[in-house]
Amino acid sequence: MQEKIVELIYSLGLSQKTVILFLATLPVTELRASIPIGILVLKEGVASTVFYSILGNLIPIAPIYFLLEPVSKRLSRTGAMKRFFDWLFARAKRRSGLIDKYEALGLMLFVSIPFPGTGVWTGCLIASLLRMHFLPTFIAATLGVVIAAIIVTTLTLLGRLAF
Repeated sequence: MQEKIVELIYSLGLSQKTVILFLATLPVTELRASIPIGILVLKEGVASTVFYSILGNLIPIAPIYFLLEPVSKRLSRTGAMKRFFDWLFARAKRRSGLIDKYEALGLMLFVSIPFPGTGVWTGCLIASLLRMHFLPTFIAATLGVVIAAIIVTTLTLLGRLAF
C-alpha cells in the first residue's frame, strides 16, 4: 500500500522531499509512514527524511488547534457532517485519559508513541477539546514528534539491517 501512495504522489510530479513532507502531514500516515517510506522506498538520506518528516508532522498543529472548533461547528449543520464530528470527538474523548490527567506531559507522551490512533492529529484534537493553552500544546506536540521520529527512525534502520 505504501508504494501505491508514493506512486500516486509521484504522479503529481513532486520531489522526494515534498513526498516525505506531504506524507508526514497527513493524519493517516504522519511520520510513522513518511520515515520508513523515505528511507526504504525512496532511498532518501536519513537526516533529510527525518527533517522533512518532523517538519511535515508539525504543520497541522496550529490549524487543528485553532480551526477545529469553528470548522466543526459550521460543518455540523448538515446531518452527515454532524455524525462525523460526533464520532470524531467521541473517539478522541475515549483516548484522552493520558492527556486529561497529565496535560502537556501526557500530550507529549501520547504524540511520541508511534502507534495507529496516536500522533499529532489526535493529540492536538484532544488538546483542543480539553481547551489546553496553545503554547504548552505546541511545545508538547513538538517534543512528542521529535521523540516519535527518533523511535521510528531507529526501528526503520534496525529493520533495514535485519533484511
